[in-house]
Amino acid sequence: MMKLPGVDDKLQKFLVSNKDEVGARREAREAFKDIQLNIDHILFKTPCDGFEMKESYEVNSRGIEIFWKSWIPKESKPKATVFFCHGYADTCTFFFEGIARKLASSGYGVFAMDYPGFGLSEGLHGYIPSFDKLVDDVVEQYSKIKENPEFKSLPSFLFGQSMGGAVALKTHLKQPKAWNGAILCAPMCKISESMVPPKLIVHMLIAMANVFPKKKLVPTKDLGDAAFREPKKREQTEYNVISYKDKPRLRTAVELLKITEEIEQKLEEVTLPLLILHGEADTVTDPSVSKALYEKATSSDKKLELYKDAYHALIEGEPDETIIQVLNDIISWLDEHSLKQNVQSSS
Repeated sequence: MMKLPGVDDKLQKFLVSNKDEVGARREAREAFKDIQLNIDHILFKTPCDGFEMKESYEVNSRGIEIFWKSWIPKESKPKATVFFCHGYADTCTFFFEGIARKLASSGYGVFAMDYPGFGLSEGLHGYIPSFDKLVDDVVEQYSKIKENPEFKSLPSFLFGQSMGGAVALKTHLKQPKAWNGAILCAPMCKISESMVPPKLIVHMLIAMANVFPKKKLVPTKDLGDAAFREPKKREQTEYNVISYKDKPRLRTAVELLKITEEIEQKLEEVTLPLLILHGEADTVTDPSVSKALYEKATSSDKKLELYKDAYHALIEGEPDETIIQVLNDIISWLDEHSLKQNVQSSS
């Protein structure tokens, strides 16, 4: 295990400790909280004033304690609300912290949660027994926040990254009229062929998942190397001590393959305004399926931005100028669409 700058022996133990249970994850995050926000990455250079950040825990209807965060502009009413759906090897407390600050500084109310089994929410680490139930948990949590009188009248947007793109699309399919648009960043509508084991092995995995659903056995390439173009930024992901970094658990892998197959079949059912962003050199999620989503979605208002030479982690792992470009593209799309919604609702 390499030594991380700024990490002493006391903290080093958190890098290698078992984080299957949520207590261990919460303890590790508490220990790393301040170091994380001070690493030398462009996302953490956004000033922290002008908005209020809050962290909360809430037990949902399935009895699972969910961790969620909000970033709300202080001076003025938010232009709209943005609800984040994180990726598979991600949480809502690390790089997203920087993205959320940027959005909140631009006048948006931002909300994010960790799914059960991820980050600071309860559940076995990295375990998705049912993708459908995971989406139900997201729908429940975000619907509750949207009912708040403070936010009820505001336009609301989904923002999904990678696996979170699949979560956002599935949320929209479950609530076709509830959202004013979605931003999908390298969405996982299909896992790239190079990442999926051969067919025969997939059939074996599916059979084994019925017997050993929680076993970490799925052979995959290193996601980090494939996702981050800049090696220094790739190394900084180690500071997110509570993201899931092991081999995928059997049931999780099967659920991810199943959901991408399902979404690929349902691209025509997508009807909301869309901003789809994808790196042309992404080898984790397939950019050609983002193109298919753009072509097949029934939405009359849709935009596809492809970034030349960019890898999977568009907002975290690219050269600074690409990151700035992607964030600006997101904010100008949000500005245009919240204005549109606000004009429509007041007329």
